[in-house]
Amino acid sequence: MHLIVGLGNPGDEYEWSRHNLGFMLIDKVAAEAGATVKRRECRSLVGNAVIEGRRVRLVKPQTFMNLSGEAVACLVAKYEVTDVTQALIVISDDLALPLGAIRLRARGSAGGHNGLKSIMAAIGTNEFIRLRIGIQPEHPVNDARDFVLSKIPRAERPAVQDSLERSAEALRAVFRDGVAKAMSLYN
Repeated sequence: MHLIVGLGNPGDEYEWSRHNLGFMLIDKVAAEAGATVKRRECRSLVGNAVIEGRRVRLVKPQTFMNLSGEAVACLVAKYEVTDVTQALIVISDDLALPLGAIRLRARGSAGGHNGLKSIMAAIGTNEFIRLRIGIQPEHPVNDARDFVLSKIPRAERPAVQDSLERSAEALRAVFRDGVAKAMSLYN
């Protein structure tokens, strides 16, 4: 069983915020799979789906971004995930990547992302697959926190929708072809 965790913040005020791209991708993947993500487990919303013939659990932690690790660690323990290197995929926004770009990695640092830092601290490793979706603007950002929590302007939404589509394709490629080949196709 694979856990696909989309990072974000719960609540209507964060809908369409840049920090919620993980939630948006989970919703897109769930809709494409005919699944719902609403069962409450481990301070998360969870749904079952099948992607490329593989059973997955789609997860939206409800702990707020900086505490995402608490929810993920609980689910890893509950479902007895022994090899997070293959069974855990975390989706996050990334301020260091240009708007619309995506990066798939088999492991790595948190890159300053508090949700990823929380997960790494809670599960004790950075050895898990992550899919990062770029949100970097063409201008300097004075306050990163305000920027990531602000709503995505309507003018940027087509680029965001395109990156979500490519991200969904990249996730399918991970299950169909493996992470190394998916990285070569989508990075």
